Amino acid sequence: MKVWELMTQKEQASNYEDKDAQLQRVLGVKDFLALGVGTIVSASIFTLPGVIAAQHAGPAVVISFLLAALVAGLIAFAYAEMAATMPFAGSAYSWINVLFGEFLGWLVGWALLAEYFIALAFVGAGLSANLRGLLAEFGIHLPRVLTVPMSAGGFGDIISILAILLVTWLLGRGVKNATRVELLLVLAKVFAIVLFLIVGLTAFHPANLHPFVPAYDPAVKPGPYGGWQGIWAGVSGIFLSYIGFDAIAANSAEAKEPSKTMPRGILGSLLIAVVLFSAVSLVLVGMFKSNVYAGNAEPVAWALRATHHPLISAIVASIAVVGMFSALIGMSMAGSRLIYAFGRDGLLPQSLGKLDAKGTPQVGLWTMALVAIIITACFEFAQLAQLISAGTLVAFVFVSLGIYKLRPREGKDLAQPAFQMPWYPVLPAVGPLAALFVLLGLGADAKLMMLIWFVLGIAVYFLYGIKHKIRDK
Repeated sequence: MKVWELMTQKEQASNYEDKDAQLQRVLGVKDFLALGVGTIVSASIFTLPGVIAAQHAGPAVVISFLLAALVAGLIAFAYAEMAATMPFAGSAYSWINVLFGEFLGWLVGWALLAEYFIALAFVGAGLSANLRGLLAEFGIHLPRVLTVPMSAGGFGDIISILAILLVTWLLGRGVKNATRVELLLVLAKVFAIVLFLIVGLTAFHPANLHPFVPAYDPAVKPGPYGGWQGIWAGVSGIFLSYIGFDAIAANSAEAKEPSKTMPRGILGSLLIAVVLFSAVSLVLVGMFKSNVYAGNAEPVAWALRATHHPLISAIVASIAVVGMFSALIGMSMAGSRLIYAFGRDGLLPQSLGKLDAKGTPQVGLWTMALVAIIITACFEFAQLAQLISAGTLVAFVFVSLGIYKLRPREGKDLAQPAFQMPWYPVLPAVGPLAALFVLLGLGADAKLMMLIWFVLGIAVYFLYGIKHKIRDK
């Protein structure tokens, strides 16, 4: 076959159904809600509201969160229909492979792989920052060499590394055990958020919300700060908070009744996350002027301490740290399933697509952990955030456009889902436009890193993937 024919060859959905049959369908709606909320409401809810308010939007950070949720919601509709129709491991990678062909599927999967690697490191860094802030209250300080990456003269963030290793070990013992732990962690985290909201409201000063949309100020760095420029820059920085619904879809091959459980899990967890993010943002900027959160990696715990609630701060910070393990579980599960899918199809070494006796992709899990640990050892916390959004937004564009390819095949060679994206054919076009608009708001560094990652992915495909892809005879 010619190169172009190989690149555009579409995978048969029945092949994925057969290959993924080894994965155990043990996850229900409750499990996916826990997985979704645990992944979406991760380290970012305890860090980004303060960071975005200080650097970009001021009190209008609430608008940034709502707009980011609106964009994410448009894509989540497409994800819900895709996952209900094609409950395959690898989520968007597998879907695009079936709908558009091998090469585009690889690029979308490659983009999501960057998301999972970096997000795992990002959440680990957030967990570490909050734990170190908590330990500092008791006079315990880790040596700097154990908290900063090699680029800053350290050996990497040891707390983040240990957390990633612990979660990988837990997942290696079986997915059902991990989801039970996930549910408990999510409940604890939601309790910590509600406790912060109740106590924070006692220190809420409406005057801190004025002006709600600060005037544009080019002097604030890294900026842009103020005006609609700042709000939209905030949307681009915040968007990573909502992309965890892809982690739900990545595990759809392990869903019971996926046609029903996947839409409920994806859309339900996103709705819960929107409410929690908006509430935390509003209370946080109401407690103090937004500029005081500049450079603060644990603004929620700090705000409680600064308003003379050290015990509540310690409780919230402690639960927050433990609760962040839920996001590590979600990202590790999703990333390892994507790596498994690459190995399953031969686009990466087939050893990555092996399952153990429990139906767990052990090689994919430990590969995921190793790469995330390397990232943790090399990059600073602040460098990671926007890089997660960049490649993911590209993947989201193709997923939403894929609805036009999917809808004519539903009930024919593909299953008829219990959920379909509303307002077809208009909404599948609005989602990609909104995602591209968010993408344009990312910083130049994020766009450059995204470009480098895609160039690397294209090289891997042509030097390895296209030659080793497992094809139908």
